[in-house]
Amino acid sequence: MKTFFFYDLETSGLKPREDRIMQFAGQRTDLELNPVGEPVNILVKMTDDTLPSPSAIAVTKITPQQTLMDGINEAEFCKYVTEEIFTPETCAVGYNTVRFDDEFMRAIFWRNFYDPYEFEWKDGRSRWDILDVVRLTRALRPEGIEWPFREDGVPTNRLELITKLNGVSHEHAHDALSDVYATIAVAKLIRDKQPKLFEYLYKMRDKREVQKMVNLAEPKPFVYASGRYANAFNKTTVVFPLTTSRNGNILVYDLRYNLSELDDESHYPVVKEFCYNKCPAVAPISVLEAGDGWEKIGLTKEVVEQNIKTLLEHPEFAEQMRSEYENRPEFPPALEPEGAIYDGFLNDVDRVKVAAVRNAEPSKLADFHPDFVDERLPELLLHYKGRNYPETLSESEAEAYEKYRTERLNRLAPKFMEEIEKVADDFVKQELLLYMQSL
Repeated sequence: MKTFFFYDLETSGLKPREDRIMQFAGQRTDLELNPVGEPVNILVKMTDDTLPSPSAIAVTKITPQQTLMDGINEAEFCKYVTEEIFTPETCAVGYNTVRFDDEFMRAIFWRNFYDPYEFEWKDGRSRWDILDVVRLTRALRPEGIEWPFREDGVPTNRLELITKLNGVSHEHAHDALSDVYATIAVAKLIRDKQPKLFEYLYKMRDKREVQKMVNLAEPKPFVYASGRYANAFNKTTVVFPLTTSRNGNILVYDLRYNLSELDDESHYPVVKEFCYNKCPAVAPISVLEAGDGWEKIGLTKEVVEQNIKTLLEHPEFAEQMRSEYENRPEFPPALEPEGAIYDGFLNDVDRVKVAAVRNAEPSKLADFHPDFVDERLPELLLHYKGRNYPETLSESEAEAYEKYRTERLNRLAPKFMEEIEKVADDFVKQELLLYMQSL
């Protein structure tokens, strides 16, 4: 049975490769968005090698002490969600999950010796993101839904504001389970008011479907909603496939702008990497022909055609952009193996050994020393044992783990102290200072 699993995370900060998951909540539904089974709400023990961002804790009100008291460790969490949550034929979905929550899930799987990608593609699994569905719906088919604006009149798609305006209960914004229910409610709202667009975008979560419309073999303009684009036009514009990029992706050009009118400093904002596997919210340009479609996104067909003509007259620009992106590091250098998730895929030999690590009983880990090929894995194993099963460390391993832990905490401490001075909640501030002392 195909199902959605709507999920949301509360985390110790905003950096997936450095910060930690503190709360995981979710609800499975069928494809008609009816609940299937009971909701899930789990705390994950804060690991002893990190300091949370005080500003993040001030928002979520989840203290590290609470996770240590009521949570499960990261290894136990990964085993649970792999076996019970991200099951075959499950579409993982949320609000800004593709760029945020999914990245945290990849990172926690990686540092706990699970495949960081299988939860989003293997055995009929997939993923989707309601935030981009909201963006494109607001831009192209806003009828029937009340849309929020900031105090300065700029459009905003904050989940708690959409639910409030449309009479949907969302009592505890920034609580993971409350945000899950709100996301399901917004998905229902769009499905009920704009069913054709909803079903179309559900189909387009598959990168193979996107590639049929967006490619360099037959380049043509298309409508694209992304957080990169201007609020004033509901984060939506018309773009043109420009050239190849990293990892099989392409670069696209924002046809809101004429290349001849841009200086060198303006090139970066108008060119964006287009990732096929991130469920992009795209539509053929024909959707703008009905009614006031062009007016809704502040463009005209004539402007788009002229800007394509100018762009094609300058093939050197595409080559310049391709070269720039290829030479631009995708991520800052990793300071530890936990952050080196994107430094390369594991080879087949190590895949077997990695599976043996995660499947090993804690009592067997003490004498388990796989001969890894990948140089990231020996240190990662040491940290995995230290975080989840410190009793399995030998004396020399305990010393090595303590050295790593101390260096990492000392690196994080200055930012932590700087942030904590800005926390207004005295309880949160006191709890965090106590936690830091305990480390």
